[in-house]
Amino acid sequence: MTTWFHSWRAAIRIARRDAWRSKGRSLLVLSMIALPILGVSAADLTLRSADLSTEESLARSIGAADARFMGSGYGGVPIYQDPKGETSAPVQDEEDTVHSSGPTPDAGKLPAVFPAGAATLSDSTGTAKLTTAHGLLQAEVRELRASDPMTRGMLTLLDGHYPQRADELAVTERFLEDSGLKVGSSLTARGFDRTYRIVGVYELPGELTAHQVNALPGAFLAPYAKTAEKAGLQKVDVATSYLVKASGGFTWNTVKKANEKGVVVVSRAVLLDPPARSEIPLYQKDGWTPYEESLGAQAAVLAVVATVVGLAMLEICLLAGPAFAVGARRSRRQLGLVGANGGDRRHIRAIVLSGGLVIGAAAAVVGTGLGLVLTYALQPVLEGYIGRRFGSFDIRPLELLGIALLAVLTGLFAAIVPAITSSRQSVLASLTGRRGVRRSNRVLPLVGLGAVLVGAAIALYGAVVSDHFAVVAFGSAVAELGVVAMTPALVGLFGRTGRWLPLSPRLALRDAVRNRGRTAPAVAAVLAAVAGTVAVATYSAGVEEQRRAEYHPALPYGAVSVSVPEEGGRDAPAAREAVQRLMPVDVRADLARVAVGRAGCSMYDAGDGCGRSEVVTPKANECPLWISTKENPDPLQRLSREEASKLAKDWRCKMYDEYGINVDGGLAVGDAAVLKVLGIKDPAAAEALAAGKIVSFRKPLVDASGEVGIRLVTDTEAADRAREDGTEIPGKVVSLPAHLVDGGRSYGITALVSPATAKAAGLPTVPLGAVFSTERIPDSEQRQKLDAELAKLGGSPDLRVEVGYENESSIVMLALMVFAGLVTIGAAGIATGLAQADAEADLKTLAAVGAPPRVRRTLSGFQCGVVAAMGVVLGSAAGVLPAIGLRLAEARQQQGWYEQALAENPAGAALVGSPPYVPIVVPWETLGALLILVPLGAAVLAALVTRSRGALARRAAT
Repeated sequence: MTTWFHSWRAAIRIARRDAWRSKGRSLLVLSMIALPILGVSAADLTLRSADLSTEESLARSIGAADARFMGSGYGGVPIYQDPKGETSAPVQDEEDTVHSSGPTPDAGKLPAVFPAGAATLSDSTGTAKLTTAHGLLQAEVRELRASDPMTRGMLTLLDGHYPQRADELAVTERFLEDSGLKVGSSLTARGFDRTYRIVGVYELPGELTAHQVNALPGAFLAPYAKTAEKAGLQKVDVATSYLVKASGGFTWNTVKKANEKGVVVVSRAVLLDPPARSEIPLYQKDGWTPYEESLGAQAAVLAVVATVVGLAMLEICLLAGPAFAVGARRSRRQLGLVGANGGDRRHIRAIVLSGGLVIGAAAAVVGTGLGLVLTYALQPVLEGYIGRRFGSFDIRPLELLGIALLAVLTGLFAAIVPAITSSRQSVLASLTGRRGVRRSNRVLPLVGLGAVLVGAAIALYGAVVSDHFAVVAFGSAVAELGVVAMTPALVGLFGRTGRWLPLSPRLALRDAVRNRGRTAPAVAAVLAAVAGTVAVATYSAGVEEQRRAEYHPALPYGAVSVSVPEEGGRDAPAAREAVQRLMPVDVRADLARVAVGRAGCSMYDAGDGCGRSEVVTPKANECPLWISTKENPDPLQRLSREEASKLAKDWRCKMYDEYGINVDGGLAVGDAAVLKVLGIKDPAAAEALAAGKIVSFRKPLVDASGEVGIRLVTDTEAADRAREDGTEIPGKVVSLPAHLVDGGRSYGITALVSPATAKAAGLPTVPLGAVFSTERIPDSEQRQKLDAELAKLGGSPDLRVEVGYENESSIVMLALMVFAGLVTIGAAGIATGLAQADAEADLKTLAAVGAPPRVRRTLSGFQCGVVAAMGVVLGSAAGVLPAIGLRLAEARQQQGWYEQALAENPAGAALVGSPPYVPIVVPWETLGALLILVPLGAAVLAALVTRSRGALARRAAT
């Protein structure tokens, strides 16, 4: 035992001294191991810090209170709720429940539910258009005594103080930036006769981008709502809840008693100690399954995490292996001296393994330490990206210790093969520096090819047959290992392309092929890093494309619409001119609507002399799924599942996208410019408008004779009764020849008729507004100026600016992308740098034969670039596999949910919607950047750090 201890102690001392003597090489080896450890530890710290604990979540939602009481929106009837208070449902079936118009009617009942002696604090929110340095800005107004200790954690004061008087306001930092105001500025709302002074700036930890102002209870919303009502402005909806603090808190039984009075409660005690599922009445309702407990709710993200982390572990092994192999070769003379002085193979193995232990321990300390520093330094940047603050800087010592231990074990494992190889060399070969001649292994590539095929088959099975994402991850890992095993053979194939290259890259490629033992591990290291990056990027691109497809734009990208539905469109011309003047308008298309009844009627008025227009659906084109009568109010009940499913595919029952321009009956009056702004590329449609036809965007609206009917309803109540009874709807019908444009978006317009045609047909029209295409997206300052201009017109003009789909930032995907990108770039630089260190003899030979400094730099750069290029090409191909497998598995799961919904709903696809769209998108831009930037960056960096004039090799002392 003593001999074993002393021999290992001596081996560790020799390894430590050797590492200190060869600082450059030791730093490279250390970086090889520390880089992935840095990435893993930083990702762990980031995700842990971003994931709020229950206490931290409660602090942001209810502060220091024991509970938040709020109305359910069901008119005070008994309800069931989940423990978090996020979901509620009436005890009775919904068809038997009288719904209220919102949360406000229930708010008056809340104080009756509070326990005696409880401390309460009201929290009311509403919206208003507030005056800014540029114009008007829509913002949320929150009446909450923010200085009360009960709100601790809900808001964070950044400057000044919270309101202390009724004429004071505090604003969020984002509102202050966009409004152009500052602390001390005056602030009021549109049409409001009260002026407030900004006295403080704060932020909402959970919503950093919010436009919100804070006032004392009763200081803003109530008087502003009265002013808006008198001025005929848009109604101000106020939602009120209460923060409550009581002795003993609120148990689950207390929450259920409050539910009996129609009140939803978010309780601190319940969230800290949730009840069992069997004690939650909401979960006992038929068919109720909370999303977070459904199969696969978070499986896709977890599968991506598992896949990338697994690739990261493989990355560590691949990076460390070549590092110690090169280090052992550089120390072979020293190892030969050990053997010459009586040391046996066991001692040589111990020295090499001790080198792995020493470097691994140092890498563990450096990697985890830099991970802590990097995460702390990047925290504000990450918080700004996701739009919310992290919780506490969450350091899990056991997890970091495990990551550090992984570095130590990696150092040991990576040194095993070099230790065995070094111990088998003869003393003479070690002292003379001869490497000998080794034949390439012909079995390993075949084993690798088999692993690729088996892994791909497993991943394919997991994607199209199994419901387990882990199967895809496992198969991808096996295929990845197969590609790694095939790397030496693939490097040889790359070598055949050298005949078409210039001198320096040809020499670099031949050197890489000749020294496959050095090149293949370095290429494999870059391969694994790039594969992780490509896997995350491919999966993220597919998810983003799916969300983009599910997004329903109200207008074409960059388009602007303004409409004035009140008072017969009196202010519509002025609104058009305001948009034309203050926005970067390209094309303007005026819109009008068909008005029925007395002059000055709003588009939403009914009765009192005001009617409406509607586009008629011929009886033969009506969808049987929607035809209801007094005797059969629900047509779905009289249809079998087979009949409903068949009808759902009928063209008469096609579901159209109704998002966009709000016009009575979907019938708009305008010229061909409307088609241009809406992006409807049909030359025949413009010709039809000019020829006096009506352009229909819905096939069921066109009758058998090719005409569309427009009904002018003067008695709206009689028309509604007739529709309920299934009888003929009264009203004059005007028929016009039609041109059908079926397909694509029409943004809420069902039919378009020109002003001349409407006048000739006797259809009374009034101005509505206009739609505009723009040269660029209007910024916030332009929006504020326009809102202020429109506010001068009176009424409530409806202004819309389509900015398109905005990607939701995910901290998980962000952390994985940053980690994978960091490891990719670092692996390319360090692995190729290590290859350059191993090829130092070749560079010295060039200097000895008189090669100019430029050749030395060029060759060094191409040596690194060749390794990086091969790794990037192979890694890009290998990384796409797991991402495609995960997307296929996700598509299968979503298709299963869709089919289950079809089975439960007799209306089939007509109600459930279209089948899930789960696209697989290859991020060509990311791949292109990797294929070009990584090799180019590695080559340039290697050329820059290579000394122009290297010292000649010195004969080793004998």
